[in-house]
Amino acid sequence: MPSFSHLHCHSQYSLLDGAASISDMMKKANADQMKAIALTDHGNMFGAFKFLMEAKKYNLKPIIGCEFYMVHDRTKQQFTKEDKDQRFHQLMLAKNETGYKNLIKLCSLGYIEGMYSKWPRIDKELVEKYHEGLIATTCCLAAEIPQAIMTKGEEEAEELFKWWLELFGEDYYIELQRHNLEEQGMVNEVLLKFAKKYNVKTIATNDSHYVDQEDANAHDILLCVNTAEFQSKPIWKGNGSGGRDYRFGFPNQEFYLKTQEEMGKIFHDIPEALDNTNEIIDKVTSPELQRDVLLPNFPIPENFKNADDFLRSLAYEGSKIKYDVVTNEITERIDHELKIIEHMGFAGYFLITSDLINAGRKMNVIIGPG
Repeated sequence: MPSFSHLHCHSQYSLLDGAASISDMMKKANADQMKAIALTDHGNMFGAFKFLMEAKKYNLKPIIGCEFYMVHDRTKQQFTKEDKDQRFHQLMLAKNETGYKNLIKLCSLGYIEGMYSKWPRIDKELVEKYHEGLIATTCCLAAEIPQAIMTKGEEEAEELFKWWLELFGEDYYIELQRHNLEEQGMVNEVLLKFAKKYNVKTIATNDSHYVDQEDANAHDILLCVNTAEFQSKPIWKGNGSGGRDYRFGFPNQEFYLKTQEEMGKIFHDIPEALDNTNEIIDKVTSPELQRDVLLPNFPIPENFKNADDFLRSLAYEGSKIKYDVVTNEITERIDHELKIIEHMGFAGYFLITSDLINAGRKMNVIIGPG
């Protein structure tokens, strides 16, 4: 069986839709000897920094992505029952530093320009502008092409497919999912036709929203909180909402972080879809987000060695003004605080803040106790 890594994973940062902690995801992937794992939260990249830091602990290659909400026109804000806000899911992964920055732009513009109700939305205009360095897939059943296959027919789905393929080229993949859903079987059959006709590679994924299968009920409770529904109300398992007698929920308990062995059994007849996840892993250069603290250069008087030395002098001068008697206890506290500031590299920040406060006082600006 080819090795496999998950490229479609939601964490707790898929707000009220994902129940997986990033740490637990990493632990399970590492225990299963996966090479990498992707974070593809809904509409945001809030977990990116923690994700990269945790990946280092568990020797996993982190792939940063996002599952966007795609609409026809992100700026449209007026809808009716006949003309609803139709949103499609769209998975994109950052291939390199440029791709990471473009993911940031797409996420930010989703909130700034496309926010409607609780959904940050993007459209194809933005994708065309910021697609460099990104890998895209056909995504899940809620995506544009699978929805077209189910509701509009193979011919219209193929036209949509060609738009994405022309834009992304070799960085466009057909995503196959098998969660024991009848619709997925029908959609996958058509997608495999497209794969053969256009020589596009397939990847196997599992739409992971929680770490272990036994977490399915906790995830379902989370969805009830999200939609303000009682868990006792039945889940609608057809197309659309199902009306007031039903609630939103996942159709079964297959949406978890499956092991390589489990995925191997599910896709035993398409082993190349498992192996192609490794091709994406090899394409990706993970960004380095950890940076030194960047502060403006604060001029230090010549008789001081550095910012820490100057701050120490100011602190002791200030203590003589603030306290009638500078006791040993006060001195110890000052030294303790200065040591922390020096360790964190924040002396420049305190000097700049002090300079601003002093200037304000000279101009009779009211300064608070902080």
